[in-house]
Amino acid sequence: MRIRLAVMVLALVLGGCDQPATEEKGFAGLGNQAATFTAVVPGRAFSFPADHGPHEGFRIEWWYVTANLKDDRGEAFGVQWTLFRSALKATPEVAGWENQTLWLGHAAVTSATAHHAAERYARGGVGQAGVSAMPFDAWIDDWRFGSQASADDPLADLQLSARDKAFSYQLRLTSKGPLVLQGDKGFSQKSEQGQASYYYSQPFFQASGSLEIDGQRYQVSGPAWLDREWSSQPLTADQTGWDWFSLHLDSGEQVMLYRMRRKEGAPYLTGTWIDAQGRTQLLQGDDIRLTPQDTARVAGRSMPVRWAIQIPGKRLDIVINALNPDAWMDLRIPYWEGPVQLSGSHGGQGYLEMTGY
Repeated sequence: MRIRLAVMVLALVLGGCDQPATEEKGFAGLGNQAATFTAVVPGRAFSFPADHGPHEGFRIEWWYVTANLKDDRGEAFGVQWTLFRSALKATPEVAGWENQTLWLGHAAVTSATAHHAAERYARGGVGQAGVSAMPFDAWIDDWRFGSQASADDPLADLQLSARDKAFSYQLRLTSKGPLVLQGDKGFSQKSEQGQASYYYSQPFFQASGSLEIDGQRYQVSGPAWLDREWSSQPLTADQTGWDWFSLHLDSGEQVMLYRMRRKEGAPYLTGTWIDAQGRTQLLQGDDIRLTPQDTARVAGRSMPVRWAIQIPGKRLDIVINALNPDAWMDLRIPYWEGPVQLSGSHGGQGYLEMTGY
């Protein structure tokens, strides 16, 4: 699941909302009612490349890239690049300052000894941030995720870049693997009550390029993962946060899992098993055993940075460990996100995100 953090905070930070503030429900207000926006319902037919672009009528949307990278000496790094779109009103896009869309960007770099994160904010309609489907291009300020490929397959060859005071990266992402529809043919349920998003991924990217962190420059390469989601109310009011995993197995298979935590009661657990050819199998809660192990003290709170994961039906029995337990995104809405390494029945690497702790 890629429910991302952006939404209600943008209106508070940048202003422009004509309605009075209401008490936020669910993590980051993502459980607030959104009756005037378009609902997510099962059975939608996805259309590419159009669905790589924005979706008017929905309240929230994101383009989310993570990459597990190594240099020629085997030193491991992680990279994150995210663009969030938040609609203040369910109205069509217009040019100029009357535009009712807000944008938020997150970027981060992680090594075993360092973690740096940065954010950018923008108002829609004035060219500072946006997304186009054909040719595919997503940007906020000088952070960019753009296609170098033809309109027929705009995600086949892309450039990804971001920079801040302590880090920068310029990566090329290429893929020959298929897009993956998460959940039930792209309908990704988040609760027993039916909250959901439309969700697809490109988990078959290979990344290569340069990365700079704390003044040191590295040539790096490794697997990368794109998540695309849009929704209007993806959480219930009592869901307090989530634990999300995207895993590249050395066997060539991929796994996506998420656990939606509640104020009371058992969490909502689901995922997707993706074989090496891109065929998917929906995983229900009973198919998965997801158990926090060791914790670390991070930013004044206890965070589970080591997990055990079993999927008996796939003979998966692994432990994942954070590359850097201190991968805290110290932003306006703080959360933990960083690369992880796998051991046990399968080797591999991936990413873990934890919110609401």
